[in-house]
This record gives sequence, C-alpha cells and structure tokens, in this order.
Amino acid sequence: MSRLRALGPELAAFAGVGLCAYAADLGLFVWLRGPAAFDPLTAKALSFVAGCSVAYAGNALGTYRGAAPQVTRLRQYGVFFAVNVAGALVQLLCLAVSHYGFGLTSQRADTVSGAGIGMALATVLRFWGTRTLVFGADAHRAGPVESADQGRVGSWTG
Repeated sequence: MSRLRALGPELAAFAGVGLCAYAADLGLFVWLRGPAAFDPLTAKALSFVAGCSVAYAGNALGTYRGAAPQVTRLRQYGVFFAVNVAGALVQLLCLAVSHYGFGLTSQRADTVSGAGIGMALATVLRFWGTRTLVFGADAHRAGPVESADQGRVGSWTG
C-alpha cells in the first residue's frame, strides 16, 4: 500500500498528461474528419501521432523530467511510440475478442470492451512501458535518495 501511495504523484502526473494527449488526439481527429475532410484512417493515424507526441513531451518535460535519458531523445520517442502502439493493439484486441469471439455485437458492448476495458488495460500497459522501458524504472523519485558513496543526495533544486 505504501508503494502505491508513493506512486501517487507520478500516477497523477501521468494521468494529467494522458488527458491532454487524449484531448489533442480527439480534437485533431474531429477537425481532420470535419473541416479538413480527411478520410477516417488517415485522420486517425495523424491524430494518433499527434497524441503520442503530446504525451511524450508532457512526460519527458513534466512527469519524468528528472530522468536523465540513457539514449537519444529520438530513440526514446521511438520506444514511447511503440509502447503506445502496443496499447492501441490491446484496445483493438479487447474489442475483437468481445465482438467476434463472444458475439457481443451491440454498440454498448463495443464501447465497454474497446473504450472501457481495453482503455483501462492499455493505460496500465502504457504506464508500465513509459515508466520502465522509456524513462527507466527508477526515473521518478519523490525526494532525496540515499547513496552508499555520497550520503544524502537531494534534488537539483537543493
């Protein structure tokens, strides 16, 4: 329980960034489908990339700003993008299993499986992937860290 409580600020920041990314994705998709008159797949692909970019920037400059990149930012973004594609595939898999596997074909069932259950599972995957694969498992620490060689080490702000 204390470990979950320690993750609280990180989870809140991750969720805030995710909401901003979702808003960017949805807003751009609606604009591309409406006034810009793009076809649905092109509009969704472009809005997905924009949402991923907003999420990466928010996490890199906000949630995990204290994490020193071990690789180039471009490579880090590539891994972040792959984690988000995996999350999107989880959502599609939930929808496919529900719709085609279980025969739950109503609009409500599709919404619950894709946007409800699928989104929840994808968010867990994205949080884990972002935290461990993109920014490192110990990237986000809320306070000073004990080091055997140096004693107490504080944040860069002192």
